[in-house]
Formats: sequence, structure tokens, C-alpha cells
Amino acid sequence: MQPEPPVKDTADTAWPLFSIVWRGLLMGLAEVVPGVSGGTMAFITGIYHELVRSLASFGPSSLRLLTQPRVFAQHHNLRFLCALAVGMIGGALLFAQLMDYLLEHYQPVVWGFFSGVIAMSVVVIGRARALLTLLSYGVVGLVCGIALLWLPASSAEPVLWMFFIGGIISVCAWLLPAVSGSYMLLAMGLYPAVVAAVADFNFQVLIVLLSGCAVGLLLFSKSLAWLLRHYQEPLLALLTGFMLGSIANLWPWQQVAAVATDKWLSPVGYTEVQGASPFMLLTAVAFVCGAVAIVLLDRYTSKP
Repeated sequence: MQPEPPVKDTADTAWPLFSIVWRGLLMGLAEVVPGVSGGTMAFITGIYHELVRSLASFGPSSLRLLTQPRVFAQHHNLRFLCALAVGMIGGALLFAQLMDYLLEHYQPVVWGFFSGVIAMSVVVIGRARALLTLLSYGVVGLVCGIALLWLPASSAEPVLWMFFIGGIISVCAWLLPAVSGSYMLLAMGLYPAVVAAVADFNFQVLIVLLSGCAVGLLLFSKSLAWLLRHYQEPLLALLTGFMLGSIANLWPWQQVAAVATDKWLSPVGYTEVQGASPFMLLTAVAFVCGAVAIVLLDRYTSKP
């Protein structure tokens, strides 16, 4: 595969630093919740292609540029990536404890909100694709997304090396505007430990996880950039179908179980099994708010 051509610095685009940072904050918030993709937020807010191109610019040739800091920074679009990283880290740190509390006490409301986010994201991304492409590649993605629902969650106590592997897998999912890195962590049994590590500043776990993420980025970003250059429409149609198929992961009234058919409960069943209120009205309002938030982001977010 040929090296990725240099990427222009974002100083040449219409995006001020603050605009990039708040997009990163949305991505960080999205990744805290299992079932929601930071890649979706990147796509909706118009920075997805810039993100993939910038990450794909890293490779063996980067070592030769280390002696030229200005050229290195411009070639790898560091202004953009650093601003985005600040927003993402800030979003994760600001919302990790809050989201942990909300998922414990108001789980249906949280997943109702993000169900609205994902459902409207399917509409926004899908309506830009050709109908024939959606009926072919989108259907394949739909089948794959439904199949993912039966991925069993691991119950094993995580050890340190598992966070490295989890970082590789979750960051690959994070780069796709349909697949949730947090959900992959949940399926591997790592999600509660990762949220706790962020909330408690457990640097040992976080460093191992981030090391895995770095390896995953180097391995996957170039392939994804190549696919976007050559097969953008089929790929996005595939991911739109995948997102639609996996939306049941965010059904508000569910319990963690080994198989998908045991996850979904009725609001009454949720109260009986979980011993908690189903918050039906709040959940419905949250769903609408999530959908409206995506409509507003798509309509009012500048996309160069």
C-alpha cells in the first residue's frame, strides 16, 4: 500500500480550534456509552474524513520527519489531532462519573437518549446514499449488525494484557461511524473496569489500554483511508445497515445476559427483574431529544 500523501494542516480549513475541541468532546461523551460510536459523532459533525486521513498519515516515514518538527506537525495534521484529543479526553473525564451514575440509576433514560441519537444518525447517513447501494451493501451491513446482537458478553475477571487487546479492538470499532468501541469493551467484559479506571485515574490500566489503541490505529487507519478513497459509498452504506441492525443493543429496558434474547425486557419486566422504575415518559422524551440533537448537529454544523 502506498504511503498516505501529506495532509494539509487544519489552519487552512474553516475550523477554529474551539470548533474541533467541542467535536472531540462529543466523541468522548459518545464513547463513554456502550452502543454509541465516536465515529458516528465525527461523521455527523463533518470531521470524519479529515480524522481518518490524518491518522493514516502516520507510518515508518514519520520517523524521518522527527528532525523537522514543523514539517512533522503539518504532515500529520497535529493541530487538528491534538485539539480533537483534548476534546475527547475532556469529554471522557467530564462525563465518565456522571454516565456511570446515570447508567446505574437511570439506565432506560440514558439508553433511550442514545437510541434516538443512533436512529437519527441512520437516517442522516443513509439518506445521502444511493437507494441501490443501500439495498445491496446496506442489507449486508444490516445482517452483520443483527448477528452482533448475539455476541456474548465475557464474564471473566479482566487482567492487564486484556486491556491491551481491548484497546486494539475498540479503537478499530471507534474509527467506524457505526460500531461502538464501548460496546466491544462491554462484550469483552472490560467496560466496567475501563469506566472505573477513568473515574479513579488508574493510570496503569489506562496506559495499557491507550497503548493498544495506538497499535490499533496504526494497523487499521491506513486500510480504512484506502477503503474511503476507493469504495466510500459502498462502505458507508454497509455501515449504515450495520448501525441499523445493532440499534437493539440500546433497547432501554434490558439486562446484561449471555444471549441477546435474554437481554430485552418490557418496561414491566424491567421493573420485576431489576427492581427499578422503567422511567417510561422520561425515556420517550430522551429518545426524542437524542434524535433532535442529531438533526440540529447535521443542520447547523459546518462541513467544509
